[in-house]
Amino acid sequence: MSIAKTNPPSAASTTRERVLNAAERLLGTGQPEFSMRELAAEAGVSFATPFNLFGAKVAILHALSAQRIETMHARFASEAPPGDAASRVLAAVGIAANVMLENPASNRGVMAALGAPSGDSAGVWALSQALWAEALRGGEGLSPRTSALARDVLPGQLALAFRGVLSFWTAGEITNQSLSMRARATAAALLLGFVEEHSRERLETLLGKLIDS
Repeated sequence: MSIAKTNPPSAASTTRERVLNAAERLLGTGQPEFSMRELAAEAGVSFATPFNLFGAKVAILHALSAQRIETMHARFASEAPPGDAASRVLAAVGIAANVMLENPASNRGVMAALGAPSGDSAGVWALSQALWAEALRGGEGLSPRTSALARDVLPGQLALAFRGVLSFWTAGEITNQSLSMRARATAAALLLGFVEEHSRERLETLLGKLIDS
């Protein structure tokens, strides 16, 4: 019986991970303004290596952001939340918020840098939209009249909305404790215009809890 061989990671791939892991550590110790020289020292590589691999610090932070969204994708696939489109979107929001809360200091540092332009955004925008598109899937529970429109526009709008909630969280205006509720309520507000009538009540209840909190 033949055994399939797996190729070991390349040296460049391994070094790339070392640099990203070093950036994680620096961000996690409250150093969002670390220099590329400090990063190289933390990673144990030459000063030129982070530049050669990424080009600029902001590209490193975009790569870390992409890793977060890939983790969200993996957990959503693993948990496979049941229910209609709205239920799956709200579950995906909860999963995404939990990923960000696992390392708040590091993740706030990543978010704080995302407003800066980069020649390589690591596909963050597309990755984020894909997560919400997967949650919406076939559009079960959406109004038949607007289901196609919802599946076209909601992934982008949910991506924008979640990024907006994270921006306020990064600035300290949304607490760790309220992040999930705020994000889920924001998604509920977007979904409200597209779900069938019998699904509206639970979304309105969620929004009501936010008002009462």
